[in-house]
Amino acid sequence: MKKYPLNETDKKLIKIALEVLEKNFDDGVYNHTVGCALLCKNGKIYSGVNCDGIHGSCAEYITIGTAISAGEREFDTIVSVHDKKPDYVISPCGNCRQMLFDYCPDIKVIVKDDDGEIVKVAVCDLLPFAWQPVICQ
Repeated sequence: MKKYPLNETDKKLIKIALEVLEKNFDDGVYNHTVGCALLCKNGKIYSGVNCDGIHGSCAEYITIGTAISAGEREFDTIVSVHDKKPDYVISPCGNCRQMLFDYCPDIKVIVKDDDGEIVKVAVCDLLPFAWQPVICQ
């Protein structure tokens, strides 16, 4: 797995994810406990929080959906945070990994590696042997 060092834009993404979480955090009900920031290839940044409930949606889904709704289709880097975790950065769940792979297979994801270092990796490295649709001919 290739690891990419964080640059200043990556650090800005983490800050934006923490800011959107701080504005919307709901510790008592747990509706909004994860923040996310997404950098598009054109430089625009989108952010969002999870919406929990019976059929909740992760912050990554909300953020990608917001960007797509605004017309974006090319994504560079994404990060998710939780303010109660050490160093804040959390990895996307399995469903989010598959969604990221489907919508933006070349996106980089900021995660904490096995050594506890915050790095950037390709989403395909987070989801080996990913499901891919079979195209009928």
